[in-house]
Order: sequence, then C-alpha cells, then structure tokens
Amino acid sequence: MAKFLRGGKVVIILQGRYAGKKAVIVKSFDEGTKERPYPHAIVSGIASYPLKVTKSMTKKKIASRSHVKPFIKVVNYAHLMPTRYSFELEEIKSAVTAEAFQDPTQRTAAKKVVRSSLQKRYAAGKNKWFFTKLRF
Repeated sequence: MAKFLRGGKVVIILQGRYAGKKAVIVKSFDEGTKERPYPHAIVSGIASYPLKVTKSMTKKKIASRSHVKPFIKVVNYAHLMPTRYSFELEEIKSAVTAEAFQDPTQRTAAKKVVRSSLQKRYAAGKNKWFFTKLRF
C-alpha cells in the first residue's frame, strides 16, 4: 500500500470530538508504537474556525472574529480522511512532538505555538480553504 499519510497532508477527522474538522498531519506512525499498537498520526487542527468579516465591522470586532482555536491530538488512521491538499508546517513540527502529550503544560505550550502559527497564516491569507468551515 502506498504511504500517503505523511507530514503536511491535510486530513478531515471522522470520529470523536473533532469530527468534521480539518487537521494537518504533523507526524505519522505507520507501524504503531508500544503504547499504541495501531497505525496513528499526531495531528494539529482547527477546533473553531474564524467567522465571517465585513467592511463595516470595527477593528476590535474583526480581531475577535478572526480568532483561530487549535487542537493537537493523536488519531488512528481509520478515523482520518485524506484530502488532496498539503500544508507547510516547519514551526508546528518543532513544537508538537510525542513528548508534548505526556505533560499538560507542554501540551498547552505546543497549542500556543500552533495558534500563533495558524493566526499568522490566516492573517496573511494563505491556505484559505483550510480556514473555512466544512459545509455538509
């Protein structure tokens, strides 16, 4: 089987709390690990998407509606649906590691790095498809 679930691939979460949300694979484990003996991936995605912004809104209102709330999670391959899109994630990859899931303070620190990275990317207007809510 071709290994197409690699780092940088945009996926849609199919099961659980973040079902229907877009995420990007940070690291994949095709053979599994000792504590998780199934193929899985560390993903980072958007828990709540930015809202629509119009010209008549104030700067304060625009800033609050442009907020991105991220999540990081370990997900089984069976619960991921790959898309044709990919994502460059240099700064995210360094922050989100397997060790970040051991300690809650490391997890929150990793989330902050992911949030700032996604905020910059959204403000720059890159990867617009990634920042829009799925309509189904």
